[in-house]
Amino acid sequence: MKRIITEIQSRGIRVPSEIRGRSGGAGPAEGRAFLIDGIAVNAPISAAYTKFSPFRLVEDPDGRYVLYRHDKRVTAVSVVPEPHYYGRTGSDGVPFQKIALLHGVDCLATTVLQRCVNWKQSLRCAFCATERSLENQATIAEKSPAQLAEVARSAKAEDDVTHMVLTSGTADPPGSEIGYLARCAAAIKASINLPLHVQFLPPADLGLLDQLKTAGVDTVGIHIESFDRAVLRKLAPAKTRIGFEKYEATWKKAVTMFGPNQVSSFLITGLGEQPESIVWGSEFLADLGVYPFIVPLRPIPGSFLQDAVPPDPAVMAFIYTNVADILRKKGLTAKNSLAGCVRCGACSALPLYEGPRHQITYHSARTDDELSQAFGVRREVFIKEQAIFVESDVDEHDAASIHIVAKKEGRIIGTVRVFPDPRHRREHWIGGRLAVLKGFRDYRVGAALVKEAMKRVKKKGCAVFTAHIQEKNIRFFKKLGWVTAGPVETYCGYPHQRMQADLSRVENDLMQSLPDKGPPPLDPAVTSKLQDITSEHRRPF
Repeated sequence: MKRIITEIQSRGIRVPSEIRGRSGGAGPAEGRAFLIDGIAVNAPISAAYTKFSPFRLVEDPDGRYVLYRHDKRVTAVSVVPEPHYYGRTGSDGVPFQKIALLHGVDCLATTVLQRCVNWKQSLRCAFCATERSLENQATIAEKSPAQLAEVARSAKAEDDVTHMVLTSGTADPPGSEIGYLARCAAAIKASINLPLHVQFLPPADLGLLDQLKTAGVDTVGIHIESFDRAVLRKLAPAKTRIGFEKYEATWKKAVTMFGPNQVSSFLITGLGEQPESIVWGSEFLADLGVYPFIVPLRPIPGSFLQDAVPPDPAVMAFIYTNVADILRKKGLTAKNSLAGCVRCGACSALPLYEGPRHQITYHSARTDDELSQAFGVRREVFIKEQAIFVESDVDEHDAASIHIVAKKEGRIIGTVRVFPDPRHRREHWIGGRLAVLKGFRDYRVGAALVKEAMKRVKKKGCAVFTAHIQEKNIRFFKKLGWVTAGPVETYCGYPHQRMQADLSRVENDLMQSLPDKGPPPLDPAVTSKLQDITSEHRRPF
């Protein structure tokens, strides 16, 4: 069924005239929610390209809908009905439907500030139509905290909504919308116990995120949309101006506050990017603990891309498969998201491609607790077991290091660090402090950590990766492609060999360094496979 849903989200469904859906807004729109095999799916139904879709809904004599692909019956389908609260009006006379909408089957969603300063400054995102909803009088410009709390109470009581999304246009000055989002969240939380997801752009002052945490927000979305910088520069100039470094700092800060798997970022497929840039970005995000929410482009009426066509479903399946594997390796899953688009899942088939996570996951230390556990592993190995250090092995390089951990059932069982040589910050990186707890060394955790370290520095643009290895471990490193580089030297009373990694042996997993123009091309075998996929499905639906 995941392949059917993947195809539906790109090609849409031809539906009877009585079925209507949302046609505008800030996020994935132009569609209607259906239950297909019990799975919530938001599918395009009225865009021009849906006229050529192989899928159609047919009403049977009993009044039920059946999904057909061409002339072959697929399954029975339920149209998610309009919620009861749509017929209600607030105490101030504003219809509830103008304040918040139902997404999927149980997600309440709203844009609290419908105007965006980037529209006024001609910097709006090409795929967004947030202010068009105002022009169509489908909503109001600003939803008050009291209004949102009133709608949330009604939607939960009458329609069993289980979580809520708050998003916003960028205010003037940018960043001030975060305080307003926090006030709205606090009012909702004070009125009703509903998990909340809030979406915003990286602010200049990361301290503003504290307001969201204090207000009771459960999950956040910080959406970069594309890791292909040329595409982002053309289609989302305001996001380009923010800068990739600010996005990275905001993601890291958010993960420390809300936790891994409770921070997400939309990645839109079909903007003109290379598919490998999406996979590159997904692993970058997942390593930080950020869930990459992959969605096909949904052309929205009134946006600059309203006449575009979503990406081919075969390309989406290719991306979903690769990203799902990344999620398993990094220990993330949509099932663990407390609120928001990832939990809803109606606009992406990615959760359907997920499988059981790997027994041991490898990623950067994401939280203070993980970092503390990593130092604990080092203390156990280097101080208690090997007695290389007396009181602490922490040194001046730890602050500048990326600390990579191996995690099993919530416990850090191994770690290694990598840091740039202060004299050659990009070209030369240094590894060290490889430590694995006794009892876990049969799992080849050490080898996996070294490979992860090699891959990580290569993504950073490293040309030379070295480490001083205990003499007894030279054979182990040689098996991983390392070679000796210089004489044996004494370090802390133990003989150590300087060794250098053969970075050409790092597996090509679509994940190499990302220069300003975007990621490098795939290896020929993968490129050929992707070309076969796209050429096979290039013909009309």
